[in-house]
Amino acid sequence: MMLKRSPSKNGHKKSQPFLSDVKELRRRAQAAMEKGAVTASYGLDPKEAVNVLQTALATEIVCVLRYTANATAAMGINSSEVKAEFEEHANDELAHLRKIAERINELGGSPNLNPEGLLTRSHSQYSSGPNLIDMIKENLIAERIAVESYTEMIRFFSDKDPTTRIMLEGILAQEEEHASDMHDLLVAREGRPMLKH
Repeated sequence: MMLKRSPSKNGHKKSQPFLSDVKELRRRAQAAMEKGAVTASYGLDPKEAVNVLQTALATEIVCVLRYTANATAAMGINSSEVKAEFEEHANDELAHLRKIAERINELGGSPNLNPEGLLTRSHSQYSSGPNLIDMIKENLIAERIAVESYTEMIRFFSDKDPTTRIMLEGILAQEEEHASDMHDLLVAREGRPMLKH
């Protein structure tokens, strides 16, 4: 059993149990094996957590589709850099999708990959502009939505589900990078900074 030290009344540290009794932990684990990874210490309603993640999953699906469509449609003499960025982002979003789907499964849910109703579940829209500039702008808007959405989700999961929170923090960092990439592409093509410093 692991121990942690806490100060006693006279200032000296004394040992106290860090975990519950091992026999009690085993009893609880055996009593609810059908719940898989979700134990009594889980701080949220698993169904509510899964519902939040289903929205993130739908958003990532839409982002994969939008970036893939944009990479295919990107044309013009200066399109190769933009096309490559769209393809890279589509792959990143697909990796996010898989992580979220796996976490939904771990929490006892079933990832909703059904295309029916996808846009009503997603925070992001599926839109593709007629030219590179419009595509970049639409993706920048979508990434900014993703940043705000993941920030809210991280607050929701907080310390009640640190595993999901840490996963979402990693995804958020990549979404922020994507937004920055789209901004830089826009600046390079429009010749003026969009952000005021």
